[in-house]
Amino acid sequence: MAWDDSRARTALRQIFDAAVAAADPRQVLARHLPPRPRGRIVVVGAGKSAAVMAAAVEQAWPDAPLQGVVVTRYGHAVPTKRIEVVLSSHPVPDANGEAGARRVLQCVKGLGADDLVLVLMSGGASALMPLPAPGLTLADKQAVNRALLASGANISDMNCVRKHLSAIKGGRLAAAAAPAHVVTLAISDVPGDDPAVIGSGPSVPDPTTFAEARAILARFHITPSDAVAARLAQDEDETPKPGSLPHAEFHLIATPAMALAATAEAARALGLAPLILGDALEGESRELGIVMAGIARSIATHGLPLPAPAVLLSGGETTVTIGQGPAGRGGRNTEFLLGLAVALAGAPRIWAVAGDTDGIDGTDDAAGAIVTPDTLARARAAGLNPRAVLDGHDSYSLFDAIGDLIRTGPTLTNVNDIRAVLVA
Repeated sequence: MAWDDSRARTALRQIFDAAVAAADPRQVLARHLPPRPRGRIVVVGAGKSAAVMAAAVEQAWPDAPLQGVVVTRYGHAVPTKRIEVVLSSHPVPDANGEAGARRVLQCVKGLGADDLVLVLMSGGASALMPLPAPGLTLADKQAVNRALLASGANISDMNCVRKHLSAIKGGRLAAAAAPAHVVTLAISDVPGDDPAVIGSGPSVPDPTTFAEARAILARFHITPSDAVAARLAQDEDETPKPGSLPHAEFHLIATPAMALAATAEAARALGLAPLILGDALEGESRELGIVMAGIARSIATHGLPLPAPAVLLSGGETTVTIGQGPAGRGGRNTEFLLGLAVALAGAPRIWAVAGDTDGIDGTDDAAGAIVTPDTLARARAAGLNPRAVLDGHDSYSLFDAIGDLIRTGPTLTNVNDIRAVLVA
């Protein structure tokens, strides 16, 4: 059967949905639970999947005397009976998140060696669990967070700074829980699946330093408040370093690589040859779109690096750097797709999807969008100039106008972005 627009759209959506399903905590968490302890079980955590992870723990241990609190994003709550759920803001933290973080830290204090602290971590945890370090306010952290989000800094850089402005991140949660046994179950949304980066690593040692945090702000020309500058200027009160938390262990239950493996399996079932380019692609969103367009053209023209019908699969987290001018609406996935579409210039037999597996691309209500060979033509027919829209970082508005946004609602998981470029 020939590949047409309808078939390609359906295939791309099935591929994206396969990635989301592979990271569903309700399907994968139970097999990673540790043995039940002799003492108490305290469940804490944060992230866009925190509530559904807590519900999965309750389901797996129906008769356990669970207690604790997790913090998740507004709209991401699910019913729980024994573990409290606090709702907070993402990507810029709010007062609810600060209050929730204080509750989390309080829950783990005063425990004994026979007790278990189960830490549930997933994407978004760093912003959802803000607890300012001594001498700082939530407003100080919010200002730095906004500046980092607009700077083009990657997630590792952002979390290095966050850890050194926090009373709970960078291993401080695990340190507060000692001597209890701390077991972290995490869904990774960061390139490389580094435990110290996921949620800014509240339960794992932190190899970064105050000096590195200062250097990051300087590199991105961010001038912090006097209080933040004073906090980062010190070299005391450092985060717990490697080797200092022997009572803590860490396990990944879902990762971008696992999600990509599921997309490849789905692609094969659809008659497509998959090529996974990596689970940790970074850089400017629009520029990655140009690169992907070049590879897709090579497949269509030369059958290299593999013959069509094929699909290029990748994950990771790109960035959108906002300049001095006004910016429209859009996230890194729609910006990637518009950059891809402009570079393809209407090339036939090439379609693409890109979306955040949590269902939210940036701050808007779409997970991502779909590109078709006639994306640019339909945009121009709607009175839009695609290149000008791209320069104005208004990609959401373009895909919304032509009806090609993907709206999944909160998926309650997060293994970062999934991109698929189909060449027929």
